[in-house]
Formats: sequence, C-alpha cells, structure tokens
Amino acid sequence: MKDWIRLLRPHQWLKSGFVFVGLLFGHAWGDAQTVMQVLLAAVAFSLAASAVYVGNDLADRERDRQHPQKRKRPLASGAITVRAALAVGGCCLAGAGLLAWAASPTVLAIIAGYLLLNVGYTLGLKDVVLLDVFIIAAGFMLRILAGTLGVGIAPSHWLLLCGLMVTLFLGFAKRHAELQAMAGDAGGHRQVLDEYDPGLLDKLIGICAAATIVSYSLYTVSAETQALHGGDRLVATVPFVVYGMFRYLYRLHRRAGGGDPALDLLADRHLLAATGGWLVAVLLILA
Repeated sequence: MKDWIRLLRPHQWLKSGFVFVGLLFGHAWGDAQTVMQVLLAAVAFSLAASAVYVGNDLADRERDRQHPQKRKRPLASGAITVRAALAVGGCCLAGAGLLAWAASPTVLAIIAGYLLLNVGYTLGLKDVVLLDVFIIAAGFMLRILAGTLGVGIAPSHWLLLCGLMVTLFLGFAKRHAELQAMAGDAGGHRQVLDEYDPGLLDKLIGICAAATIVSYSLYTVSAETQALHGGDRLVATVPFVVYGMFRYLYRLHRRAGGGDPALDLLADRHLLAATGGWLVAVLLILA
C-alpha cells in the first residue's frame, strides 16, 4: 500500500485547493449546486494529477534511478510493475473524466487541456528552459479556471495574476532544489537543469516572490475588491502571505526544501500556521 501511495501521491491533491479560489473569493459558497460542481472539479483534478504522476514515473523511471531520492520511487525501484501502474493510472484517468463531465463540460475541457499539456511536457517540453516552469504554473492556473470559468464564476484578474506569480515562484524553487539535490550531476537526471544555475534561479525566484506579494496586496486594496467584499479588511491577510513566502525561501536555502511544495507545507509548522491563519482570516472577513 505504501508503494501505491507513493506512486499516486495523494498528498499532491493539496494542489486542488486552487480549484476553490473562485468559490471563496467569489462569495459563491451559498449556492449548493456551485459548491457541488467545485467539489467534483477538485476531485477530478486530483485523480487526473495522479494519472499524470503515473505517466511521468513510467516515462522517467530510468532517469529517476540516477536521483538520490527519486530512485526509491515504486516504478524506478521495481516495487510496482509497469502493467499494474498502467491499469491503476487508467482507472484514475477514467474517474477524472467522469467526475469532470458531471461538474460541467467546461471543466472536462479544462482537464483535457491539463492532460494534453502534461503529455507535451513529458514528451519534450520539460527540456525547454523557462518554458518548463511556465508549463508547471499553467497546471495550477487551469485548476483556478476550473473552479471559476468551469462553474460559471467570473475570475478576478488580480487573483489570476497572483496565482501565476506564486506558481512560477514554486516552479523555480523546485528547479533550485533539484540543482542542490543532484550536486553537479543534475543534467543526468533532468536535461533542462544544465540550462539553469543557482544565480539565475535566485533572481527569478526573487522576482516572482516580490510580484506575488505585490499583486496580492494590490488585490486586497483595489476598488473592485472593496466593492465586492464590502470594505478593505482583506488587507489584514497580507502579513500571512508575506510570512509564508519568507518561510518558504528559508526552507529552500537553509533546510533543503522547495522540491515538493505539498510536502513542505505538511512538514513545516510555520507554513501550516501561515496558511491556516490566512485561510481563517479570509473566511472571517468574507463571511
């Protein structure tokens, strides 16, 4: 069972939290039908993500055997057979399609786009410097769109901009962590890492971190936001975002973190507290 959990990565389902952004900031939680659509979309994205991880591990199992941590993955180590992984991945894919269709045809189209994007990533786009991180960020943005356009909620341009910046930040931090983990042999594991260096990544991470904080701060004080939420109290949530970003940078540079955002969140009490505090503050203010 542990091997199957490691293959399907259920902890990565935390990323489906991006699907709920529109429901939260669009004040749509009072509509039972919309809530159900968003829940279906979130579960569909979770299953689709597990199917993608199975596909990636199948394609990368030879490279993973050269990575100090990833060589322990079930397919790279041989703990799970290729045939069994294909069967389970297919079930996840079928479940994702059915749930997405139940949510709405638009959600199904968005998840289909997500799957095609990841096929392109696996087949070669992951080796194109910078574009590889933008594709990772696009996966998060599609989650936001599934929870907004997919269920009839108009997405805020400010939140889309903030979502793009924070997901680029996470993507470049992941590349930085991979460079550190491979200690000079990064290209043998992931070809595109030969095109990055710590100095470049530090600059890109800094730009994205600053842009995330600025875009979210501007969102909280914009006239559109104040009109929607009945005041400017949302600005009180900015310190949680700033602290969370700084803590993530600390883990990246001092605790060898950044390689897996979901695991970093679950493993770090400070990140959990910042995220939980932000969520509670937002709920109290919007309610």
